Amino acid sequence: MSMELLAPAGSPDALQAAVRAGADAVYLGLSGFNARQNAANFDDGAFLSAVAYCHERGVRVYLTLNTLVSDDELPRALAAARTACEAGADAVIVQDLGLAALLRRAAPGLRLHASTQMSIHTPAALEDLHRLGFARVVLARELSADEIGEITARADELGVETEVFVHGALCMSVSGQCYFSAVLGGRSGNRGLCAQPCRLPFANGAGADHALSLRDLSLLRHTEKLAALGVASLKIEGRMKRPEYVAAACAAFRGALDSGAPDPQLEQRLYQVFSRSGHTDGYFTGRRGPELFGRRTESDEQASAGVNDALHALYRAERQRVPVTLRFTARAGEACRLTMDDGEHTAQALGPVPEPARTRALTADAAREQIQKLGGTPFLPCGFEACVEEGLSLPASALNRMRREACDALLEQRQPQPIPFGPIDPAPFPDRPCAQPPRLYARFSDVRQVPAQADGLAAAFLPAETDFE
Repeated sequence: MSMELLAPAGSPDALQAAVRAGADAVYLGLSGFNARQNAANFDDGAFLSAVAYCHERGVRVYLTLNTLVSDDELPRALAAARTACEAGADAVIVQDLGLAALLRRAAPGLRLHASTQMSIHTPAALEDLHRLGFARVVLARELSADEIGEITARADELGVETEVFVHGALCMSVSGQCYFSAVLGGRSGNRGLCAQPCRLPFANGAGADHALSLRDLSLLRHTEKLAALGVASLKIEGRMKRPEYVAAACAAFRGALDSGAPDPQLEQRLYQVFSRSGHTDGYFTGRRGPELFGRRTESDEQASAGVNDALHALYRAERQRVPVTLRFTARAGEACRLTMDDGEHTAQALGPVPEPARTRALTADAAREQIQKLGGTPFLPCGFEACVEEGLSLPASALNRMRREACDALLEQRQPQPIPFGPIDPAPFPDRPCAQPPRLYARFSDVRQVPAQADGLAAAFLPAETDFE
């Protein structure tokens, strides 16, 4: 199995850019419970349409339900998962283990992917997730090539896939373990609301600098190494980014995967479209020094503005990515027949009965030339068979109509199939009164913080060096 190229889709426009620029799969969020709450995201109707659009084109869809979920939110989180099942989505990306356990019961046929927010950086953690029913693990972004290889080798033994981030923003903290935004502004990254305070300048003895801002990751020149390690999926970060960024990243990685090396022009455009004083592969290569750090500069902004227009060409046209075999039959006294086969589905279109030729007779080559005009569709002609009796005539308009009808019929057959989702009670605890009131405990960093009215506390915790005099 070749490595999957997985792209972000923060909006319908970004979704189209990803598919047309070469993504094998996309990940996207509904209006809640995903780690990019401020992306455009999708409502239920748009999500259903997105899955249908992608499946017609052979692209998989993963729903992000990758935030922590409180008990009272479980019914709504399960409703989002039900929408994914009804749409026929290919997997759900989850961080909350309680939600994952409920999904295993409600929809055994739904694939679960463990979010990078789980901070998976050891084979032992992977083994635990395998027992919990996860089919894929999105590894922490801070791993070296050797660490990725060690985990992936164990994953292969367990029958679990590994997914690795290969391009996009890095978190200053370990994936899923940063509380900086939550502490400073009450906006938790684990609830999809990170305000990215690490990108701001901070004062020090010499003034102010961006000491916490990391450059964006890029492993474009390491795709062959990742393939050798056995990684199943290469993930591009960026659900808050513009469609042009998504197209640039997909096109660059698609080219590298297909040819074995990056295309210099696509690589340059990728690094121009968004940069924080360059990019880094420091975690992957083990070079974890000052070169990891960078910030968005005025020159970076100017480079982005200059390349956006050129990137539209990467996703202006439909990408022909679904290989099909075409078979055409024209016999005297019978309706013409065209079949289109994608290896899993077969569609058929009937045409008129051919007439005897008065001037130029229809040939197999002429039929092939007309029928294989599949531009503007997701289908790529990879084989053609024709049985055309001599001396017959058929207008080009009839061949065109048969081609359109066969395409439409095959697209209909490629629609996603819903996944069964059974009834389940999300309440984790029975609704019964407590036998006794809860005991309250509090922790303080200084004795002066202890309120005068602290009689309701069962205990107060203070630092061991506290002076009580």
